[in-house]
Amino acid sequence: MDDRLAGTIAPVLSISLDAGESVVAEAGEFSWMTDSIQMAAVPPGAAGPDGGSGAGAGAGGAGRNRVGDADMLSLSRFTAVGTGGTIAFACKQPGRILGVDISPGSEYLVHRHGFVAGTAGIQIRCGFRQSFSTGIYAGPGGFWLHRLTGTGRAWVGLAGETVRFELAAGESLRAHPGHVGMFAASVAFQLTRVPGIANRYFGHDTHHFAVLSGPGPVWLQSVPMPALTTPAALPPG
Repeated sequence: MDDRLAGTIAPVLSISLDAGESVVAEAGEFSWMTDSIQMAAVPPGAAGPDGGSGAGAGAGGAGRNRVGDADMLSLSRFTAVGTGGTIAFACKQPGRILGVDISPGSEYLVHRHGFVAGTAGIQIRCGFRQSFSTGIYAGPGGFWLHRLTGTGRAWVGLAGETVRFELAAGESLRAHPGHVGMFAASVAFQLTRVPGIANRYFGHDTHHFAVLSGPGPVWLQSVPMPALTTPAALPPG
């Protein structure tokens, strides 16, 4: 298996597979593939989401973050059959695609639209979820992060420019939640409510900080995803 990134502002991830090799990705999210690549649905609980609790100690571990069926990604498996082949995934917005190696001691949490693709041993579960009654994250989904577990390689899309922080043990960083792109599972994450300050993403009567506490790396994205994907988040005019 070999991966290559082409382009700059909105790169394309191209993955070359030998015969019998597979990658998984969200259903329908591939951009193009050669004719030796065959696509099949991934049953829930196989190489993808599981039905357990998504919150671990590194993500706050709160009981309210239990995962339900609505939180699971619908995944497809792409396999090179008979001969090698290539599958490509294009950025849905200007930004960057990062490749990370996943293992039991090296797991990551990513923003809800961040997972691009992964090798067949990668699992995706809900790592953090919090519901809101108003604002852009109101509704059954709320605000959530996916947790990448298992063993293999995953590719993550971040919007705009990317800034990386390496947090030491006991060191914290406050960020707008929409700018949180990815962080190691060793980093503790929580949303802190600040009443009385308007915020169009979380409602008009409160503001929320994302508080990330080390140790571990954090990747922030310069463009929050709702600003690109939700018309209500765009400025007037």
